Amino acid sequence: MATYLIRRLLLMIPTVLGITLMVFLIVALAPGGIGAGLAVQGGQMSDTSKVAQMQAYLEDRYGLNDPVVVQYGRWIARVCPVRFGMTSLESPSGERIPVPRELPEPPMQWAFAAPAAFEVTFTPQSGDALVEEFRALQRDAEGRRRTYVGSVRAFKDALADHVRSLGEPWTSRLDPKGGADPQKFRDLPLDSSPTTSPAQTDAATQGMTATWAKVNAAAEQMHLAWSLAEEARQRATIAFKARPFPAAGIEVIRDVVSIDSPDFGVAFSRNRPVWDLIKTALPVTMLINLIAFPIIYLVAVPTGVLASVRRGGAADVASGFFFLLLYSVPVVLAGVFAIGFLANNQYLGWFPVSGLHDSAEATMTFLPYTDESGAWHRGWLLDTLWHLALPVLCLVYGGFAVLSKQTRASMLDNFSADYVRTARAKGVSRKDIVISHVLRNSLLPLITMFVGIFPAMLGGSVVVERIFTIPGMGSLVIEAINLRDRELILANTFMISSVSLLALLMADILYALCDPRVAYE
Repeated sequence: MATYLIRRLLLMIPTVLGITLMVFLIVALAPGGIGAGLAVQGGQMSDTSKVAQMQAYLEDRYGLNDPVVVQYGRWIARVCPVRFGMTSLESPSGERIPVPRELPEPPMQWAFAAPAAFEVTFTPQSGDALVEEFRALQRDAEGRRRTYVGSVRAFKDALADHVRSLGEPWTSRLDPKGGADPQKFRDLPLDSSPTTSPAQTDAATQGMTATWAKVNAAAEQMHLAWSLAEEARQRATIAFKARPFPAAGIEVIRDVVSIDSPDFGVAFSRNRPVWDLIKTALPVTMLINLIAFPIIYLVAVPTGVLASVRRGGAADVASGFFFLLLYSVPVVLAGVFAIGFLANNQYLGWFPVSGLHDSAEATMTFLPYTDESGAWHRGWLLDTLWHLALPVLCLVYGGFAVLSKQTRASMLDNFSADYVRTARAKGVSRKDIVISHVLRNSLLPLITMFVGIFPAMLGGSVVVERIFTIPGMGSLVIEAINLRDRELILANTFMISSVSLLALLMADILYALCDPRVAYE
């Protein structure tokens, strides 16, 4: 068994890598890419250049200009528990703070000489003052980097405008979106009066001269922004090396090799660490599923056993008809009816419409109580269960038919087995035959269905959570997909795939425990 477990655990690594790589490629190669959601929001701005600069900053922040394989390798390096290079720091809130990134060099240096390299000399403070100083330097470095990246985008836009003023054959080198890659214009005329053909008018020449002047001005602004950003980066790096916060994880060799928990990055759609968002949404989804799934099993399994024991009887026909009737009702329709009739004050109004708690939850006690005036108050616990009643109802009713029918079919298959006839011939009681023999040997299909619970706890029920406005994992994943939030999508994919594989491994172990015929030696 030990050899089998080790082999299965090792095989999980390439499996998870393959799943995450496939999702990574789908997100990276989708139309619009990771910045599609930002482009829609930014399109509402009056200044479209700000939108372009914001997109450029986003591409720089996530390394979207690098090849897809390089981007995936960078993400794997963050998720991998073994880290190489300078060790990240961990703030008191649990945030991982990496060393400030190197700045990309200014483009088109063959035409516009880059600023001279320099080295900043800076002595950081110590103690609590170092923390405040590092935070300020970190914000300044990130802000100036953002300004520099925006100035690079402005330079490329100015270059594209100049190329368009030149006409053919230069405009054929622009990319499909009208952008200018400086590497494609190494032979571009570099004087203020570009070469013109006899057919071009003086007005066209003046226009080209004006656009070239804008290119020069944009290059000067870009170089100034690079100098300021590089100075701020070096200062922040010096303060970082002074260790204002303790090192994250366990350092094996300082600033060379360390071991740390997976870092899922920052969700660009909310500008918050992905793990913080998951920690907020995951308990909600797990709470709903931990209530719903036991109800399904406690109702469906005994009903399936009873239906198999009394095959063709009233209990078998009635339960089969009723569960099949419930299964045929779509969850969306059931949720709408539940809100429209059970929660609507115009009809029954028994339950709340949405959410997990009342607006006055902060002032509630945990358990129900009666105040001095004799008024009864639900308390936090009953209020939570009251809000969860309808979502749980919509989750459980569809599972009754599947699990009950599976239990019944598996039980009937084992009732006709030879060992059951032998047990009956030996005079074993009917109760022992059903419980100790038939039910135990019928557990294998139920175990297979049982392990599907754990991925569902992480993925959440998208339909139910959206209908009842529950901030769980299902809503979080849908929002991430709509906004093309790669970091959040990959974190959920990684967690769900890992838990799914571990659940399948647990199913194999339960098979061996329930059926002595199953062995993995």
